[in-house]
Amino acid sequence: MSKEDEKQLGQEGIVDLEEPKKMTREDWRKKKELEEQRKLGNAPAEVDEEGKDINPHIPQYIASVPWYIDPSKRPTLKHQRPQSEKQREFSAIGDWYKRGVQDKSVATKFRKGACENCGAMTHQKKDCLERPRKVGAKFSGTGIAPDEHQQIQLSMDYDGKRDRWNGYDPDEHMRIVEEYSKVDLAKRTLKAQKLQEELATGKLMDQTEREHNSEDEDEDKYADDIDMPGQNFDSKRRITVRNLRIREDIAKYLRNLDPNSAYYDPKTRAMRENPYSNTGKIPEEVGYAGDNFARYTGDTISMAQTQLFAWEAYERGSDVHLQADPTKLELLHQSFKVKKEDFKEKQKESILEKYGGQEHLDAPPRELLLAQTEDYVEYSRHGAVIKGQEKAVARSKYEEDVLINNHTCIWGSYWKDGNWGYKCCHLLVKQSYCTGEAGKKTGNSTCVPFEEGLDDAEEEAPKTLLEMHQEKMKEKKKSKKHKKKDADSSDEEDESKKKEKLKRALTAEDQRLKQVAEMMQIDERKRPYNSLKEVREPTEEEMEAFRMKRSRPDDPMASFLNQ
Repeated sequence: MSKEDEKQLGQEGIVDLEEPKKMTREDWRKKKELEEQRKLGNAPAEVDEEGKDINPHIPQYIASVPWYIDPSKRPTLKHQRPQSEKQREFSAIGDWYKRGVQDKSVATKFRKGACENCGAMTHQKKDCLERPRKVGAKFSGTGIAPDEHQQIQLSMDYDGKRDRWNGYDPDEHMRIVEEYSKVDLAKRTLKAQKLQEELATGKLMDQTEREHNSEDEDEDKYADDIDMPGQNFDSKRRITVRNLRIREDIAKYLRNLDPNSAYYDPKTRAMRENPYSNTGKIPEEVGYAGDNFARYTGDTISMAQTQLFAWEAYERGSDVHLQADPTKLELLHQSFKVKKEDFKEKQKESILEKYGGQEHLDAPPRELLLAQTEDYVEYSRHGAVIKGQEKAVARSKYEEDVLINNHTCIWGSYWKDGNWGYKCCHLLVKQSYCTGEAGKKTGNSTCVPFEEGLDDAEEEAPKTLLEMHQEKMKEKKKSKKHKKKDADSSDEEDESKKKEKLKRALTAEDQRLKQVAEMMQIDERKRPYNSLKEVREPTEEEMEAFRMKRSRPDDPMASFLNQ
């Protein structure tokens, strides 16, 4: 090709890839108005090359085809959609490997291109799985093997590889249904034949007995009578569907709305404590008493004890395990308990034989000896017993319900005019004998109790208010005079006593100072222990004497005190 031809081709290529011409201002305004009308829905949407509407809200740089690819193409969204040539093709939902393929007719002559060893057309000699023959089928012409069935190659997507029903044939289920229907029909015919035989022989059973012995009743004996909350039974399909939650169940956090009750953990949905602990209800009587109540009741404790025994026995060399051999472990545990009780009894008998003391073990219980018990009883706010048995009411230390002197009622059963008496005879004397109805008839209004005695003093004449006031004033004057005399005499006595005490304290302080001076001259190692210490608290006089005798170095007259 000459250089001129290359130049001509280059010029043509440049013409083909020419940039679009610049739009005028009027064309640009019309284009913008049309876009606005399309967005508002007043103008029809733009159609691409496939006849599909283009959403007017899609930007232009997405919908338009680049000018350097093909400027003649109209706006389209085809390049935004998955390209068919780039998409992988997967197998259809009904495609699967064939099962139970019948063998084709075996060839009688060797065919060209077949396996030289066995004669099958589906593989070559190097891929043959039969043992190498001494004389191959190519030369012998006999024993030609049938052709294998070549399965299809399935190409599946992500969901197809994980489909649990992939390759399932619905006809298989219909075959199972037909099989069961045939068995059911055979049972009915057999039942009808037995009924005919019973009618012919005259040994017809009762209807109730026949229903009890029927196989259908045996099959659905538990399913037909089922009537439990949270379960729905379908007699046609013979299935039992259990709901996730029973309607009668109460949520744990709704059993007690008191904020101070048991704590509910929303994450683990656990409530370990008893929600009815503050209500006075017994845990054994409520429907739910907390997770710990179910954890530590029933056979849980015995199970834990058995597990502990298994661990201890394993450490001592016994090959036992709770889950692997529970029967052996239970028998071993029971024998261990019996031996342990026997050992305790023998040890107790040997101690009693050696040291004695059987009479103390045969003593009556402590409750009978001391009339006291250590039974723990817990009451609620309303007085109801929560734990333990209610204690008997403590009786008084005085004798109660004791009848004396033929009385039929106790002292204090009768009250009249501020006096106690006997109800049986209305007597107000405590140690009197009972007179019965005669005492009631005679009346005892003039009788005075024995304990009160007789008042011999005669009543004085009433005084006037003036006389009472004059007596009060005289008593006040007398009391004032006595108070003044007592105060003067007491002040003089107190002052004299204080002076005497101060003199004694000063002499004692002088002695103490001399003793301190002597002790300070002695060597520290030769001083007696705590020789300068006093335990007694000083009195006021001693403190005053200490202040008077104390030497002050800052006092200018301190040197003249001892002169």
